[in-house]
Amino acid sequence: MRTLVVGASGHLGSEVVRLASAAGSEVSGTATTAATGWSPLDIRDRFAVHALILSVRPELIVNAAYRATEWATCADGAANVALAAAATGARLIHVSSDAVHAGRPTPYGDDEPPTPIYAYGAAKAAAETAVTAITPTAILVRTSLITGDARSKQTAFALDLARGTRTGALFTDEIRCPLDAIDLSAAILELATTDYTGVINVAGPQAMSRADLGRLTAATHGLDPAAIPTCTVAESGLGNRPLDIRLDSTRATTLLTTPLRPISESITVSPAPPPH
Repeated sequence: MRTLVVGASGHLGSEVVRLASAAGSEVSGTATTAATGWSPLDIRDRFAVHALILSVRPELIVNAAYRATEWATCADGAANVALAAAATGARLIHVSSDAVHAGRPTPYGDDEPPTPIYAYGAAKAAAETAVTAITPTAILVRTSLITGDARSKQTAFALDLARGTRTGALFTDEIRCPLDAIDLSAAILELATTDYTGVINVAGPQAMSRADLGRLTAATHGLDPAAIPTCTVAESGLGNRPLDIRLDSTRATTLLTTPLRPISESITVSPAPPPH
């Protein structure tokens, strides 16, 4: 299967590339610059997106590109990719986020509509609306915090805090369902082989706070969990953020053979960098 990964230089995108290649797919990728070794692409540029996808002619497109602080990349870019996928007949899997929800104590099902309360969530919700309207056969994967090795922003931040090389704190009252990038990538590629369409939750079965995730990460890497500064969202002064977002991934676990492991079972020590 000819596969195009949009955002191939990112943590999730690179894992999708690795697993798809290992499975025998002919894989192409995009990134924001050519320095990554992938085709440079600004997904905010509709004509550039269309031209690249027209030249590659992929059978499957996985859109894993995002910038949490930029509406044009998250929303407009997703629409541009969907338009090109529809024009070329490619199967599209769009990676969305639990940030589309406002937060509540009970888990969110797959089919619940977005209720965003901050800018990133609104951008991802807009992206879902555009992708669904343009490519009704697309799969929209709502996921949670993506963890793994040091390429993961969650992992890198926790380790930096534990080592004292970075300032900041992890929230004790912001609850998510973290999932390892390897498990998420495998689920995405397995979904591509099904006839599923629409939104599906693909997140970990273990809900925990960002603070607890950071402490677990630190301990796994032989660092002192207590060295990580913590606070509440209110204490951080960051304003309105969703607190408790738990995704019910029952549909995914029923449909797929890919295990969605609890993060306490899947978190591993990052490999040492190669010697110079």
